[in-house]
Amino acid sequence: MADGTTTPAAQTEPPPPSADPATAIEAEGLCKYYGQFTAVEDVSFTVPKGSITAFLGPNGAGKSTTMKILTGFLAPTAGKAYLAGHDMTRDRMAASRILGYLPENGPLYQDMSPSGFLRFCGRVRGMGEDALDLALDKVLDSCRLAEVWHKPIRKLSKGFRQRVGLAQAILHDPAVLILDEPTSGLDPNQIHLVRDLIRSLGENKTVLLSTHILQEVEAMADHVILISDGRVRFTGTADELRGDSTLDDRFRELTKGVAS
Repeated sequence: MADGTTTPAAQTEPPPPSADPATAIEAEGLCKYYGQFTAVEDVSFTVPKGSITAFLGPNGAGKSTTMKILTGFLAPTAGKAYLAGHDMTRDRMAASRILGYLPENGPLYQDMSPSGFLRFCGRVRGMGEDALDLALDKVLDSCRLAEVWHKPIRKLSKGFRQRVGLAQAILHDPAVLILDEPTSGLDPNQIHLVRDLIRSLGENKTVLLSTHILQEVEAMADHVILISDGRVRFTGTADELRGDSTLDDRFRELTKGVAS
């Protein structure tokens, strides 16, 4: 400076734990309290890059709360969430560019068509028109929406609405997908289609999907995180979860027999 004084060198902040290139998602001691009610407490886990990981647990276990924290939709009472190295409490906007999120019963604009709704979503994300046109063609095909492309969303079946929600989540080609109960309420044919789509997405993306359905784990997941009563009870592969028993027996053992 002109007066001869100097300013101290800027402090270099150490990289977050999830800066590990092999880790796509990290929860570190996540807690969420609502008054005296504990939604989740001391939830910690990592999701490997390129995996399809099932977030398994009974209804009310804390799955949706945890996922809302991981996506930056909800702030934790304590703890940290990281997405590809981004701290979700400080760098949520940067993380959102590589994140696709399908919330449970995700909101859709009922009077829009899938075509209009998805174009709107793409523009909100700042996609250029040429790139958006290509992306719309891609999700139109991958989510099999051609027959309802110009129909009002309010007239669509639950299966088609779920596919519109998935199309919204993958429209911008995110590296990480977080899907909350993606097959909930679907009939067997619709479940089969969504499972096939998720498996194909898992070939080049990291997918974290919540479920309380054991068949989902066996059909799609190569890693499992099991949560019950707001706490993580198991992390590992489906085979490790099963052990010498069955998935159903292990699920009941780790969730204390709570009905799902």
